[in-house]
Amino acid sequence: MGQLAATSRAYFITGTDTEVGKTFFSVALLQAFNQLDLKTAAYKPIAAGCETTTDGLRNEDALALQQSSSLALDYAEVNPIALVEPIAPHLAAQIALGKGQSIDLSLDRIKQGFVSLLHKEPDVLIVEGAGGWRLPLGNNEQGHPTFLSDFVANQNLAVILVVGMRLGCLNHAMLTADSVRQHGLKIVGWVANTLDPDMPFLNENIESLKLLLRAPLIATLPRLSDPSEAATRLNLSCLV
Repeated sequence: MGQLAATSRAYFITGTDTEVGKTFFSVALLQAFNQLDLKTAAYKPIAAGCETTTDGLRNEDALALQQSSSLALDYAEVNPIALVEPIAPHLAAQIALGKGQSIDLSLDRIKQGFVSLLHKEPDVLIVEGAGGWRLPLGNNEQGHPTFLSDFVANQNLAVILVVGMRLGCLNHAMLTADSVRQHGLKIVGWVANTLDPDMPFLNENIESLKLLLRAPLIATLPRLSDPSEAATRLNLSCLV
């Protein structure tokens, strides 16, 4: 297992679903830590829906994380596994294999990139997941199914949950939180990210989650377009 430096903290950012604002929050969190003069680095081990550029495959979310890290990182350090199709990684890897491209989705490959970033000794390392908590990566060499959450559990990372506030979020949030804790991990904080401003009983749902999740609320974010604005709204007291 990769070991954190004495002054390093690593957080895994997961969400109740895909497209709930994980990257938006992760960028805001990096900016907030940067404002505290902390050395920050970001890691998005797997990104699907990448575009072909003259520099290779690039993902918009991973580029935002790279640009928001205070440490100078190469793109491949931030996002070592880049996939073209905007679908589940194991399915995108199957398509790539059909085109003669072998994609390594192994937990060892993901850990390798994580440990490389630890060697740079950031004060804070933000690791952003893909999709939801139980993202399938396909079968390992023994034929057993693997998930990105297995990597998080193997590294014993602190988890931050981004809850997309919309109809059904209570169920999604509790299912995710239960699974995180069943892996023996701690949810050190959560974010209420408003996806639907017209959601009925929005405030009441947030109050319910405060009781149900049993974790500190880092922020309640309205619909915002700029992560820097969100950065000023974060309560980092549970993280620093």
